[in-house]
Amino acid sequence: MTLAPPVSSPRRLLARGRGGAGALAFLLPLLLVFGLFSWWPIVRTIVMSFQETNLVEPATWVGLDNFRNVLGDPLLLTAIRNTVYFALLAFVFGYPVPLVMAVIMSDVRRMKGLYTALAYLPVVVPPAVAVLLWRVFYEPSPDGVFNTVLGWIGIGPVPWLESTNAVMPSLVLEATWAAAGGTVIIYLAALVSVPAELYDAAEVDGAGILRKIRYVTLPHLRGIMLITLILQIIGTAQVFLEPYLFTDGGPDNSSLTVLLLIYNYAFGSTTGNSSYGDATALSLLLAGTLAILSLIYFRVTRSWSDS
Repeated sequence: MTLAPPVSSPRRLLARGRGGAGALAFLLPLLLVFGLFSWWPIVRTIVMSFQETNLVEPATWVGLDNFRNVLGDPLLLTAIRNTVYFALLAFVFGYPVPLVMAVIMSDVRRMKGLYTALAYLPVVVPPAVAVLLWRVFYEPSPDGVFNTVLGWIGIGPVPWLESTNAVMPSLVLEATWAAAGGTVIIYLAALVSVPAELYDAAEVDGAGILRKIRYVTLPHLRGIMLITLILQIIGTAQVFLEPYLFTDGGPDNSSLTVLLLIYNYAFGSTTGNSSYGDATALSLLLAGTLAILSLIYFRVTRSWSDS
């Protein structure tokens, strides 16, 4: 016997329609605020990239001239090279640090909360204060903090921020210290979900600490590690604070990054005159490049995260 589908009464349909209208009424202000402060600046940036304007006088439509100026600037290749170098250093030296710290802290039985707070403390420090603190550490004279420590083992003073070879590793070291705490908290939260029975079984099989990490911990953290990796790639590609506050792109443009070049376009730190059109054009090129890299990354790692 087949039952007919229930027929909704007009009163019920009217009540359901009123509920949808009420939800839309509550949602509309949020959508307006989100569109005003999120989507409208994006649209304005796209339009400005085809204009020449000083944000005061009426804008002049210049077409693709801003993109030609940016792509023809010899400093662009320098900024791209420095940004890629920064990202590679951050990946090799900075990416494993939060994972190692989280694994070690997860095995701590006493004062675990204190260690967690100390690991997260650099994130709480305002970035400008952190840079001022590390500038003292990077004092190039023999009396500097780091150079004093190196002097104890017979190594001469290092010009941390004045050397074209040492400046980028120095920036990566400070950036890793400043940002590692947040990733440590993420890894610690993920480690809680690893079943303790797996560690017990691995211990029964005679596995040491390294084999436990390789065959138990890392497989369960694979998805989180892939997410933190793409976030780090996006973050390092947009590095600005450290090269701006430490060196302003020096010495000899060895710490000039893409985002710092955008800033220089907008406020004329390098050319002596500002070009908001060039700045927005390079911003769009950077955003498009990151979007393409993110899409490729997620397609390549989709099978890894599912397995």
